[in-house]
Amino acid sequence: MAENAYRDVDEMTFKEASIELEQIVRSLEAGDLELEDSLERYGRGVELLRSLRERLASAEQRVRVLVDATDEDAATTDTASAPSTAYLNE
Repeated sequence: MAENAYRDVDEMTFKEASIELEQIVRSLEAGDLELEDSLERYGRGVELLRSLRERLASAEQRVRVLVDATDEDAATTDTASAPSTAYLNE
């Protein structure tokens, strides 16, 4: 497979990149490829893996920011002075 036949990793979804990486791993494990093809696919696998790890790290960071923001909001929200809603159940 020619190197330029691959899709740009940045244009792929996380799932698409994961599936392609899995296919590459399977083809390498099968051991049926010529050396040149194995090296080319290995290089593509490294590119995909690097992108997937970066995306995961970015997603983890975003989750941490959201959780931290939620924790800060929850910790600073004072509901003691809120009006009572007990009358709504009457």
